This record gives sequence, structure tokens and C-alpha cells, in this order.
Amino acid sequence: EVLATAKGELPELITTELIRGDLHLHTNWSDGSESISGMAQVAVNRGYEYIAVTDHSQSLSIARGLSPDRLREQMQEIQQVRSQFPSLKIFSGTEVDILADGQLDLPDDVLAERDLVIASVHSRFKQDRATMTRRILRALEHPAVDILAHPSGRLLGRRDPYAVDLEAVLATAQRYGKVLEINSSPERLDLSAEWARRAKELGIKLAINTDAHDARRLADIEFGVSVACRAGLSADNVINSWPGGRLEAFLAERRRKTGIG
Repeated sequence: EVLATAKGELPELITTELIRGDLHLHTNWSDGSESISGMAQVAVNRGYEYIAVTDHSQSLSIARGLSPDRLREQMQEIQQVRSQFPSLKIFSGTEVDILADGQLDLPDDVLAERDLVIASVHSRFKQDRATMTRRILRALEHPAVDILAHPSGRLLGRRDPYAVDLEAVLATAQRYGKVLEINSSPERLDLSAEWARRAKELGIKLAINTDAHDARRLADIEFGVSVACRAGLSADNVINSWPGGRLEAFLAERRRKTGIG
């Protein structure tokens, strides 16, 4: 495939230089160590066009997850930081927990207020394959969800992936137009290159995110890009390599089709 790319027969593979933003970041509103403005400054220094602030939701108390009231308070700070960094688009987001039964950890009206909704599993990792699969599929079927984060749940050297039917997860993501994440954290690298390649084959878009909990970890993006290259992804496959206008239009169209927002 690399040889074919060199011959001009395939789209050019994604590179770190083509990444225009990071859509999965945590701040000191939950379990991150940096302020929103601090993360924004580092993003600007990296030449990014946009970021998404996606702090944890309320059920993840160990990570100081945000209640609806705190999310609305955070929105006021996001608006202030936007005025400080006019060249940077700051999406208001959340990383909402997928609860044990597949319900989301925040009410629909709160999710509708966010520009971007990431869903992920942070509990009950030992559910059996059928239960975990139903759990994740139910979340993907929710119209507010844009991105499924770290889809297999693995922590390299520490935790095996969940028992989950990833082929069914990908099929549901394809059906509902969801984005899957390649999490760039060196302890995750999730999706793997093999599953990212399969997602590409199905026409599923991906996001290469860092899940950064401090400003230095935005540099981890290179690890996710390496996974994406092994999967044969081009810039067109990766939504956070798109210009900001195209990304905003993509998210707006998703909301128009689903009636969210």
C-alpha cells in the first residue's frame, strides 16, 4: 500500500502535520491538570484551528465528572476563553459515560447543548460479550453521540480489551454515521490499526485524539497518527484533519438529521 501511494495510486497517508485540532481533551474542570485557557494556548502554539473541551460526566466521580449544572457553568468559561483566542474554534463537548445498561450519563437536553458528544465506557469492564456489545450499541444508537472513544477499552500492559463484538460496533457506527476514535495515548492506541483499517473499509470516519489530561500530552497525537498510517488512513478519513468549516458542517448535518440541537 505504501508503494501504491508512492506511485500516486492511493490518497496520501495522514501525517501529524495534517492534523488541525484535537477533539478529546480534559481540563481542571474534571480530572485534567490544566485550565481551558492553558489547553487553548498550547493548541494555538501547535497551529491548531480547533479543539473540543470534553470533560467527564457526572457518574465518574473519581474523575470529578460534571453534572448538568457544572457543565453549564463551564460553558460560561468556554465562552470567555473563546474571546481570548479568536483564531481558535473551541467546541463545547463532553465525554459522557455509557452506563452499564447502555444509557448515557447526562439528560438529552444537556447533550443537545454541547457542540460535540463523545461517549465511552469507564466502568463494569467485566460484563460478558453479549451484554457489553448491547451496551455500546445502545449508546451508538443515541442520536446525540458523535464519537465513540477508545472503543475496545484496552490499556496496554494493564487491561485487556472488553469482551465485545467490535464487528457489530463498527456495523452500528456505519449505520448511524458515527465517528470512531483512535486514542493516541501510548497506553491505549485504541482503535488498533487492524480495526481502524476495517472502519475505513466500511466508510466510517475516524478522529485521532489524544485524550490529553495535561497540556504536554497534546504531543501524543503522533502516536495515534502512526496507528492511522498503519491502517492506511488518508486525511479524508480523519475528521480532525478537515478544515474547521468542513468539520462544523459535518457536525451540524449530523444534528439536522437526528433532530439534536
